[in-house]
Amino acid sequence: MKATVFHGKGDVRVENVPDAAVVRPSDAVVRVTHACVCGSDLWFYRGDAPWEPGWRTGHEFMGVIEEAGAGVRTLKKGDHVFAPFAYSDGTCEFCRKGLQTSCLGGGYWGGADNDGGQGEAVRAPLADATLVKLPAEVANDEKLLRAILPLTDVMGTGHHAALCAGVKPGATVAVVGDGAVGLCGVLAARRLGAARIILFGRHPDRIAVAAEFGATEVVQERGTDAVARALDMTAGGPDAVLECVGNEGSMAMATGMCRPGGAVGYVGVPYGAQQGLDLRRMFGENIALRGGVAPVRAYAEELLADVLAGKLDPSPVFDLTVGLDDVPRGYAAMDAREAIKVMVKL
Repeated sequence: MKATVFHGKGDVRVENVPDAAVVRPSDAVVRVTHACVCGSDLWFYRGDAPWEPGWRTGHEFMGVIEEAGAGVRTLKKGDHVFAPFAYSDGTCEFCRKGLQTSCLGGGYWGGADNDGGQGEAVRAPLADATLVKLPAEVANDEKLLRAILPLTDVMGTGHHAALCAGVKPGATVAVVGDGAVGLCGVLAARRLGAARIILFGRHPDRIAVAAEFGATEVVQERGTDAVARALDMTAGGPDAVLECVGNEGSMAMATGMCRPGGAVGYVGVPYGAQQGLDLRRMFGENIALRGGVAPVRAYAEELLADVLAGKLDPSPVFDLTVGLDDVPRGYAAMDAREAIKVMVKL
């Protein structure tokens, strides 16, 4: 089968690899119909995160069950499913708490040992607990499938940021970052009832999507200028701040603008030094910092129900669609900020 393989900085290739196959009774093989390129994939693509040549890529995918292991009880051949970006057993202490990304028996797609989502098929460990079954009627509804696909990662991650920041009805919310996660954070904040949503970003195409998703204002300044603007606009800071980038500057902005007694929900994958936190101010102003890698499996059914009901549609984050052979072009487009998020259609 074909799959995308990392070879070095700026170099991903679509190659022939061994076919995905059931190895353990709890496995299923998923024939991929849709996948994505993620902003976090760019860290290894740019050489900013450790990733070894030969490792598979991609952690967001959906498709059809081609084979189910003897121990799989809730899924069968022909079922349409989507996969959260981490697999989990559903039974350990952390899964029971809704923290599937800390599952004692779980892991992540791609890398050295697992199939990546940017390929023709994926061996899915712990299939019963991990894969989310879709109603049969969505199988040929491409518009609905596009709306479901972001639940594999970015919509659940934006939702996690909003929950961790304590977004409530009537709140004033700031979203730092205009990538797909930040845009989904805007959508999540609106879904939770925020009255005012301020996006901190500067790319016109992304600002347009943010407005569609519910952003009420946009601030294009960065750094201390952005903090000063936020404090002035909100008479002391937003109630909740969603940090959706992960670098030192974005974290300093997020914590610097948060209102006393408020919270920052951080979901941007951290990279580089993180010395921008003013812990003394956070301590003195009772500002909370909560977040981390989003347990999107915990939110899957809730968000899926809203998508199926027509209440939630994150699909506008996809502004470029490529075939599997063109995945390297998708990486290049996102790296150059020529695309917000790339969908791979097989």
